[in-house]
Amino acid sequence: MDSAKKKQEALDYHEKPTPGKIKVVPTKKYDTQRDLSLAYSPGVAEPCLEIEKNYNDAYKYTAKGNLVAVISNGTAVLGLGDIGAMASKPVMEGKGLLFKIFADIDVFDIEVDTKNVDAFIETVKNIAPTFGGINLEDIKAPEAFEIERRLKEELDIPVMHDDQHGTAIISAAALLNACELVGKKMSDINIVISGAGAAAISCTRLYKSFGALGKNIVMTDSKGVIRKDRGNLSPQKAEFATDKDVHTLEEAMKNADVFIGLSMANLVTPAMLLSMANDPIVFAMANPNPEIEYNLAVKTRKDIIMATGRSDHPNQVNNVLGFPFIFRGALDVRATAINEEMKQAAVVALAELAKKPVPEEVNIAYNKTKLIFGKDYIIPKPFDPRLIGEIPVAVAKAAIESGVAQIQINDWNAYKQELLSRLGDNNKFIELLIDRAKQQPKKVVYAEADQLQVLKAAQIAFEEGIAIPVLLGNKAMILELMDEIKFNTSGVIIIDPKSEDESEKRTAYAKKYWQERQRKGITYYDAESLMRERNYFGAMMVNMGDADALLSGYSRSYNRVIKPVLELIGLAPGIRRAAATNLMITDYGPLFVSDTSININPSAKELAKITRMTAATSRFFGIDPVIAMVSYTNFSRSKDSDVEKVNQAVNLLHKTYPNMLVDGPVQADFALNNDMLKERFPFSKLVNKRVNALVFPNLSAANSTYKLLKELHGAASVGPILMGMKKPVHILQLGASVEEIVNMTAVAVVDAQVKQA
Repeated sequence: MDSAKKKQEALDYHEKPTPGKIKVVPTKKYDTQRDLSLAYSPGVAEPCLEIEKNYNDAYKYTAKGNLVAVISNGTAVLGLGDIGAMASKPVMEGKGLLFKIFADIDVFDIEVDTKNVDAFIETVKNIAPTFGGINLEDIKAPEAFEIERRLKEELDIPVMHDDQHGTAIISAAALLNACELVGKKMSDINIVISGAGAAAISCTRLYKSFGALGKNIVMTDSKGVIRKDRGNLSPQKAEFATDKDVHTLEEAMKNADVFIGLSMANLVTPAMLLSMANDPIVFAMANPNPEIEYNLAVKTRKDIIMATGRSDHPNQVNNVLGFPFIFRGALDVRATAINEEMKQAAVVALAELAKKPVPEEVNIAYNKTKLIFGKDYIIPKPFDPRLIGEIPVAVAKAAIESGVAQIQINDWNAYKQELLSRLGDNNKFIELLIDRAKQQPKKVVYAEADQLQVLKAAQIAFEEGIAIPVLLGNKAMILELMDEIKFNTSGVIIIDPKSEDESEKRTAYAKKYWQERQRKGITYYDAESLMRERNYFGAMMVNMGDADALLSGYSRSYNRVIKPVLELIGLAPGIRRAAATNLMITDYGPLFVSDTSININPSAKELAKITRMTAATSRFFGIDPVIAMVSYTNFSRSKDSDVEKVNQAVNLLHKTYPNMLVDGPVQADFALNNDMLKERFPFSKLVNKRVNALVFPNLSAANSTYKLLKELHGAASVGPILMGMKKPVHILQLGASVEEIVNMTAVAVVDAQVKQA
């Protein structure tokens, strides 16, 4: 993607459809006059009076306990430097977004327009009563040290400067594990730190708290090694000045065990790596480009353990592994500070999590047969759903044990379950799916590439590395549209099935199709004619191995698209009828809805088969299926044919697949509300289980349900996902959005990965 287009895309993302990335939403009912009288005057006076008597009641009656301020003066914003408070606002909103999606913490971003340390501190102190915690962000050193120190001393709520401590916590966890893998003790390792800013200082202090010795540490800045005989050192630099006879980074690297890069790109050469000790540990964390490129480093030293700040290489040191969960634990015990014990607890919890068996959904997302503790996996992945159940618990325990907690937790298992239920994995689910597709992109045919929305989706899929697009349609029209949206044609295949340029391929496809269908009434002339139609041509591309997957249906009715797909692609072995499911990403969590597109009124046996295919699709996405077979009645007999066939299907599944978590007939509200189900129907196999799939007795019910969820509740829809097909082919919903087409591209790619494995 060219820089101008990338710039515009970023601006559009922040501007449309609503400016900014976060908003405030009500948490209480406001439908009636009675509701409003409780929310404001006169009812609001009652909690005000209670808080006047006891300030801690603000946690009881207001949002304070789950509200963090992300505060900056814009003096050190990302790699942009001192751009000012107002210009820092998009970054602060972005930090708020991460707090919410990873730890369910609400955020107000506060931009303070002053570089004066006293004025900044006074401003934060004056607004602090609003918040349960303060996250300082993008404040330049050395002022950042003084601001954090004083605010921690003068406020009674958690305060943390993430730029200092986030990288320190994540990299310390990685360093502990790396040392364990190579059999070196923290007290023995020689460490070189490239960079002397806030993050570098904090990292070094934290490493020392885990046993690293000051005499074994050499820190460098833009002037070279920070030595004791160098004048005009800040107190922070003086703390780590050395008297070793080394003056340059190159000299410092000789026989070093560990390199920590928090400086700038391409400072480290292969020769420097070769001069390090055996089994070197290199954390090159400059962003976006590390101090030495990952592939070059691992090529230079086969014995290296390497980490970067990038997501496209193993061992990403990403602050999102830390700050949301640290604040979550601190808020939940109403800690008065984030102290060293809490940070150390987060380090240990992260390090230990990397040693535990990795959930299959994470393996699937990162396209690994099995992620296992080792040189390419020393810290958890950012989208590991276990993080929220592990890190806050460790932080909360440390807060209690160190005496800064105002709330005690007695049932830690219940607390962990509460944490896991806050978000589930739905906020990260699509990102996991797309990440999985990126691991091994496949060639995807877009049968309607001369439609602007389809072409935009193909462009995103191409530029994001999700898929290799094959664009079918009128070539002149496609090229014109590509020029309009600045879609670079380099590396993209464009095919017009009707053009003379494709006559040879068309003939080959026609012969193959005719040979397979000649005894079903298809003449060679028919076959030649059909190969001019893009759905037939695209399906044959997949059949002949010229492409890996097919997407169609954006501008044509489902029936018109499904016919050539069933004729040419066919069903997988053992499947007599295809079906379709939609994966809905809801506030409740991921929810499959079946059959949304194909079987109008399936029989009991067909319904059982649809349920089995839905279960298989759920596992394909790394989700253990828990399936409710839905009806208008709960666990009862009826003369109604829909109810009776659901009963028959459930009985068949219970008899044939007794370990499958499926039950019914059950009403949708009982299926999704386990308290109701447990109270009235304690015998159900779904009790104490979180239902993640609904199978309906007919197409009308399933199709209407998923569209209601999408339109009324804004649930993202991934689908329809065709089930039971021999090869990867999926049919888009008529008029699907660009986002939906991109999501379906990822589904098609992952489907191809699995079917070709």
